[in-house]
Amino acid sequence: MGGPGEPPEGTPEGAPAGGEDEYRSVVFDESFVRAARLQEYSAQERMGDHTHAVRRRPARHRNLSKQAMILVLLIAVAFGTAIYMGVRNPYQTPVAGRPEPLRMTIIPLAPPGSVPGAEKVADLYEHSPAAQFRAGASGINLPSARRTSHFSDGQVMTALTTAKDYLVESSLDPDVLTGGAVRSARILLDPQQLDQFDESFAHPAADGRHAPTGWLVRFDPTKTALASSGIRVHGTLHATETDKNTLEVTSDHTFVYALRPVGKGEHAKASLFTVRRELQFRFDRDDLRMRQAELLVSYTQAGPLACSADAANQLRPLLAGQKAKAGGPAGTDPYATGDATALCGALSATAQPSL
Repeated sequence: MGGPGEPPEGTPEGAPAGGEDEYRSVVFDESFVRAARLQEYSAQERMGDHTHAVRRRPARHRNLSKQAMILVLLIAVAFGTAIYMGVRNPYQTPVAGRPEPLRMTIIPLAPPGSVPGAEKVADLYEHSPAAQFRAGASGINLPSARRTSHFSDGQVMTALTTAKDYLVESSLDPDVLTGGAVRSARILLDPQQLDQFDESFAHPAADGRHAPTGWLVRFDPTKTALASSGIRVHGTLHATETDKNTLEVTSDHTFVYALRPVGKGEHAKASLFTVRRELQFRFDRDDLRMRQAELLVSYTQAGPLACSADAANQLRPLLAGQKAKAGGPAGTDPYATGDATALCGALSATAQPSL
């Protein structure tokens, strides 16, 4: 007779037997059995003094494969190397050296005769070599900036524009020209050159290191006034890479100023005064970031001046109708390339208005 719930004829052939259906989905394969943490004692073991029918199997220690261990070791080495490189970087940026002191030369140019003058400034410029020069900062043209081996286009342009800014502030600013404030030019210099700059203005000296007129153009405000703000300018700027951390910019510009004597009013005749400035700037990466410059060399020719005049602190131009007591040993044209004599030069007649 069949058991409870079974058909009287027994389980049909091929049909699942009784309650096995509800456990058929549970498969106890060999791996499952091996992984079991509990193990049933054998019948003989259960006959002993054991109180429990099962025992806990010791946990299986899975040994890492050789490849996994190598991978973990490589990750640890890479991580340690990254930490070491972060603490001790062998490619640190070189520390910039202290800027060299500015070396400056100022050459007075004495006129061969009386200084030409005119009531109208436009007439002076029209009859001078500066007739085609542009006025003001527009006369300081920037060349196209081309990247170098170690500096980008933008960095080269930063060097050029900083040099131009210094030329504008030190050669065209009316306050600077009339012996007033110098801060606009000072803030464009590398901070390590400021001691030399300040010493030059506190204690001017014609020693090639501490002449204010080596840093900028300024006239004696007690004798000279600007007759026009339209200063004529012409020249060039050129940038080169000297090493992987340094750019240099050379500038060569001629500035032509219209001047009148102080206290004579606009009816006094005006005259032209010419200043040829050749400057050499140097920029390290800190200078480029701060938009400041190291001024290395300043070479100035200026006239008409008397050879005996002290041109270190202020320029004291000879104005319309005045003469120099003695000319220089040779004619020098500040509009043309070439060096003047070491002490004083004679201003070429072609460099003055032909009135």
